[in-house]
Amino acid sequence: MEVVRQVDVVGVRLELPSNQPVLILRDQQATRYLPLWIGTAEATAISLALEGVDPPRPLTHDLLANVIDHLGGQVTSVTVSELVEGTFFATINFLNNDSISARPSDAVALAVRNGVPVFVAQDVMDFAGMDLAIDDDFAPGDAGFGDTDMSQEELEKFRAFLDDIKPDDFS
Repeated sequence: MEVVRQVDVVGVRLELPSNQPVLILRDQQATRYLPLWIGTAEATAISLALEGVDPPRPLTHDLLANVIDHLGGQVTSVTVSELVEGTFFATINFLNNDSISARPSDAVALAVRNGVPVFVAQDVMDFAGMDLAIDDDFAPGDAGFGDTDMSQEELEKFRAFLDDIKPDDFS
């Protein structure tokens, strides 16, 4: 059986100077983060869902969630399952134990809309995850990057983290 880690969807940030969206996932049990470079449309979809914005017309991921629901399906979780030659793969997992392959950005967008957990395979986290903790001041359970009470020190650590990572780090 595959070992997975549950993660929090921290949010989407822009890598400067390229303005490439980066989806940040945080291991719930450790100070490891998984950055995933994603497309602008997916970044927008994830950000809107995280902010609770309900668009007047369904976006693509809203449509997919509506179709799954209408057909009687139920998404139970999504998993970032593999990293092959620098490309991440994910699965969307259903109540009937079926799963389908998806891009991680699409899977996470669907997970956020459905309020279901996001997991990362342990071997993917081990290979591509990055440890942000520099000292014991930043431990699991502390205020996260999505929280409004994030300290200035944590914000600076996060900015330094984003400044140092590049897509080529994962190939």
